Amino acid sequence: MRLVGPSGEQVGIVPLAKALELAQEYDLDLVEVAATARPPVCKLMDYGKFKYESAMKAREARKNQAHTVIKEMKLRPKIDPHDYDTKKGHVVRFLKQGDKVKITIMFRGREQSRPELGYRLLQRLAEDVADLGFVESNPKQDGRNMIMVLGPHKKKTEAMAEARQAQEARKAEAKANPGKSQNAAESEEPAEEPAEEPAEA
Repeated sequence: MRLVGPSGEQVGIVPLAKALELAQEYDLDLVEVAATARPPVCKLMDYGKFKYESAMKAREARKNQAHTVIKEMKLRPKIDPHDYDTKKGHVVRFLKQGDKVKITIMFRGREQSRPELGYRLLQRLAEDVADLGFVESNPKQDGRNMIMVLGPHKKKTEAMAEARQAQEARKAEAKANPGKSQNAAESEEPAEEPAEEPAEA
């Protein structure tokens, strides 16, 4: 077999017995790294450490991966202004996080004969969040519903990086001013009034 040393240096072609002897001498494992090569290639390494480092690299790669998520928001054509603002707030949050948003307008009964109401509402929502997202799929009727998809201007990876930076900044600020919130709470507490002494008869 061809043997590679612990620091990546080439030891050369050695018999199995000699390779095992060297592994014991270095207190390392003998690991086959290329079984199909002729002769097979083996390396002297700490296999436990190698497995741990590989797992950590895979975990780090997964952490930096961005999974595109499609969030859904359902509205009614005759939505109350307050409800509209609440729903719009959710859409804004999703777009800021780098997620796509599927907006569904649900028509009931006679509302189905007035699709323009839903279309106008979707157009209004698209205009309200134009700085954060764009219309990826134009409004289209699907049975009793009308559907539109909004895509974020910001990529998911950028949004995740920004969120991490903001979180680190908050942690740093909390570390820099550990007593800030406590002092504020103490200053808000009313001062205790001295207890009145009972009057003598």
